[in-house]
Amino acid sequence: MKILIATDAWDPQTNGVVITLKNLGKQLINNKNEVYYITPKMFKTIPCPTYPEIRLSINIWPKINKIIKKIDPEVVHIATEGPIGFFTKKYCNKHNIKFTTSYHTKFPEYIYERIKIKLVENLAYKFLANFHKDAERTLVTTKSIKNELIYKGFIKNKLKVWTRGVDRSIFKKINGRSFDYKPPIYIYVGRVSVEKNLTEFLDLNIDGTKIVIGNGPMLDYLKKKYFNVLFLGKKDQFTIAKYLLESDVFVFPSKTDTFGVVVIEALAMGLPVAAFPVPGPLDIIGGTKIDVLDWDLKKSIKKALKVDKKDCINLAQKYTWKNCAKIFTKQMYINQK
Repeated sequence: MKILIATDAWDPQTNGVVITLKNLGKQLINNKNEVYYITPKMFKTIPCPTYPEIRLSINIWPKINKIIKKIDPEVVHIATEGPIGFFTKKYCNKHNIKFTTSYHTKFPEYIYERIKIKLVENLAYKFLANFHKDAERTLVTTKSIKNELIYKGFIKNKLKVWTRGVDRSIFKKINGRSFDYKPPIYIYVGRVSVEKNLTEFLDLNIDGTKIVIGNGPMLDYLKKKYFNVLFLGKKDQFTIAKYLLESDVFVFPSKTDTFGVVVIEALAMGLPVAAFPVPGPLDIIGGTKIDVLDWDLKKSIKKALKVDKKDCINLAQKYTWKNCAKIFTKQMYINQK
């Protein structure tokens, strides 16, 4: 098939959406599909308020018409609810083209964490439900998120669970510790921002070394407040793999993520995950041999230290980008009918 993926999330962002769409594209191409992307790199952009890594495209219409018409896709997937997603949807509706969408990010909760106004969060969900209602299918990360969205007003029979994967070629084995840090080593990898709830991890009085890898608007503030934490900033994927392999517990304090690709990447390296029993961690490790989820993060970390690394690796085996592409393709074929 000739597949068009429209997304407002792309390089230089490093997040689960970009990782998913890139690995999906590789798998689709391996399966003899033609894959085209519409991304912010094709337009003039401005930084998104409070989230400057996201670039909002501003000169989309009518340029996007020419782009889509030239590609002439058989199927269209709209990955995000930003300007590119909006105008791609507008084009599809105008020309009676069926399309699918996906829900990756709890932006209403992100907004609430910044301004603490519940009404705005509720209005944001109404906007999102309206955005996705015209899609043939809306792909969501987990069953828990699906149930949440039904409660928020999304159309139940259009929501389909779409899993994620791990690029295991990145995580090459490195023998022995080479970092001279006091063990146990507790590590977080991801965006350093208010919605990630990092302070619940950093405030914990636990013996060992805390490491944070990633950039974000709270980085400078947290560096000044937590001088005993190693803030390493943004690192390439191979360096991250080395740190994951040499750590003892991956701490994931977020309560707003829809999945957490980095969680299964940590598990693939044999690293147990300490987290809250919320969507994402709950769907990945809840009820398994390595389930150490607890509303008390310190207790979750203590239990994680006792987890067998082999059990983590075994659990991560079922998460593959091949399966991710298989689910996606199945929904695309349904979309064509």
